[in-house]
Amino acid sequence: MKLFVLVSRFPYPLEKGDKLRAFHQIRELSAQHEVHLACLSDQPVKEEWQNEVRKYCASLHIFNLNKAFIYLNTAKQFFTEKPYQVGYFYQGAIQRRINQLIEKIQPDHIYCQLIRTAEYVKHIQHIPKTIDYMDALAKGMMRRAEISGGIRKRLFKSEAKRLGAYENRIFDYFNHHTIISEQDRKFIQHPSAQKIVVIENGIGDEFLNYQYTAEKKYDLVFVGNLNYAPNIEGAEFLANEIVPALKKLGLEPKILISGANPHARILSLASSQIEVRGWVKDIRESYCSGRIFIAPLFIGTGLQNKLLEAMALGLPCITTGLVNNALGAAENEVLLLAENATEFAKKTALLLASKSESERISAAGKHYVTTTFSWKKSVEKLSLLLGSSQIR
Repeated sequence: MKLFVLVSRFPYPLEKGDKLRAFHQIRELSAQHEVHLACLSDQPVKEEWQNEVRKYCASLHIFNLNKAFIYLNTAKQFFTEKPYQVGYFYQGAIQRRINQLIEKIQPDHIYCQLIRTAEYVKHIQHIPKTIDYMDALAKGMMRRAEISGGIRKRLFKSEAKRLGAYENRIFDYFNHHTIISEQDRKFIQHPSAQKIVVIENGIGDEFLNYQYTAEKKYDLVFVGNLNYAPNIEGAEFLANEIVPALKKLGLEPKILISGANPHARILSLASSQIEVRGWVKDIRESYCSGRIFIAPLFIGTGLQNKLLEAMALGLPCITTGLVNNALGAAENEVLLLAENATEFAKKTALLLASKSESERISAAGKHYVTTTFSWKKSVEKLSLLLGSSQIR
């Protein structure tokens, strides 16, 4: 088929979950289909990044969001019922260019990632369309509201309400709908939400087959986009809650927090015990330099790629039940779960003290992701879904 794919961010480099999902789906889809990729972008896109993505596209189109209109259109949503982030990504001039592009390409199917892009194609009725909700954004925003205070709490609650209504309303404009996990599907409130097809993320051979030979310098490692609210909260919980709990057990482990765009709140956590490392060329080195991967995440939605990657690289993992709801791993077999600082400290102490237990969890985790998560299999499911609607 001739596919028109619309994403809200350029899908490279792979430092954010939506970019990673889009990149691997485009790569796999390109093996069987003609992919025409259109990307919104609020940041400059390097030529080397474009070259990496262009390998898998029949055509590549980047629409740079005008900074002035970003703020104007976001503010305008105060007078509408639309989410502020839908306003952030929508611009009339880009709408006209997308209309022209679709008219020129005449695709067999339109595939949009995230509801942020839905406004650009919802009016098109003569071409079948699929929307990838990816995450239940409304639920994730409400979780942020629950831990915030003051004006931020009110803003997050308002956006959560708008997102929930929009997730429901936009459903009927599309022929097919996908989402990253069963947990997220349950949070979409449309009466036909069960028709949403779960398309899981996968894990690539670049993680499964990676060989790390250097010394493990850190006892604990946390990796992620360090400008993303759930990761900021998680890193602070690690430094401010788990570290003191570990000290009560007589442990002072060396810790690495690594990832792109570290927020000022994360940079302030750096100490003689905690190293904060920003963008690195090969994130696998950050993962593998630690003995244990720890992810104390209490807000957010979706499937956490960081856990898939850590387990694929052979790290024993400790995380929360919230994260594991999407992951579906067996507790105490594939990974360890904790819900407070004391539990995290005890599970960490167990793995640091017992090499055999650490190796058991490590091996089980790698086996689980190897046999459960595959980009090839998940995109085969997506490809069948896209092909089940015929043009006109």
